[in-house]
Amino acid sequence: QVQLVESGGGLVQAGGSLRLSCASSGRTFSRYAMGWFRQAPGKEREFVAAISWDGNPTYSGDSVKGRFTISRDNAKNAVYLQMNSLKPEDTAVYYCGGYSTPYYTNYSPPPYWGQGTQVTVSS
Repeated sequence: QVQLVESGGGLVQAGGSLRLSCASSGRTFSRYAMGWFRQAPGKEREFVAAISWDGNPTYSGDSVKGRFTISRDNAKNAVYLQMNSLKPEDTAVYYCGGYSTPYYTNYSPPPYWGQGTQVTVSS
């Protein structure tokens, strides 16, 4: 059974930084692409970033390009999201998603999800 567990969320002031982590278990982590998504109250889930099985290439949503960086450590079965220059509009629940392919695809969402971690950015 695949499990994804996010951590690292919290309350931060605008302009600050946070680093989210997602620990994966239940499958061979290094074979699959991983992604981060977010959902703000009253809005649909939004793609944030994705990373291929070996770390290259990576993809970012337009709203976070240049501010957020996705990375992974296959030895630790973990994927990370470094978030810099945070804005109040980044406030959302952030979810880790596990794809069933080695490379990111926007044709279908990840089949595996974590429970989410809250990020709140105050102005």
